[in-house]
Amino acid sequence: MTDQTNTKLPAPLYAAAGAGDLAYQQLRKLPAVVTELSERAAASLRTYNEQAGVKAAQLREKANTTDFDALRGNAASVATSFAQLAQERAVTAYTQLVARGERVVGSGIVEAADVVNADIETTEEPKVIEAATPTPKPRKRATKPVVNPADQ
Repeated sequence: MTDQTNTKLPAPLYAAAGAGDLAYQQLRKLPAVVTELSERAAASLRTYNEQAGVKAAQLREKANTTDFDALRGNAASVATSFAQLAQERAVTAYTQLVARGERVVGSGIVEAADVVNADIETTEEPKVIEAATPTPKPRKRATKPVVNPADQ
């Protein structure tokens, strides 16, 4: 898929960082895109209403003359071709996201991770401190007063 870099961080981390950066950049464009799409949708709706009747008649005629057996025969090979193309595009997109993530994350984090790892390796194991267990005090038993039957 992707060439391994000299970094110690895995490629999926870079891909996630690249995807996050790409999503952020696209979201910044969202208000302008919404406005443009609203205007285009309104114009398309007006045009569509005018052409709907003509298009329906054309489609009925085409459906009556179509060879559906030939279409079924070609469907499997076309589906396989599309699946292969989609897989190639997915690999390309993943590779681009990894490269983008490497730029976003940068090498500074790798250097910081190396420093932290070196500190962890050189740090001594903490000494175990044994807590003294307190000895319980003996409990006093409550004694009932002895009642003499003759006194009753």
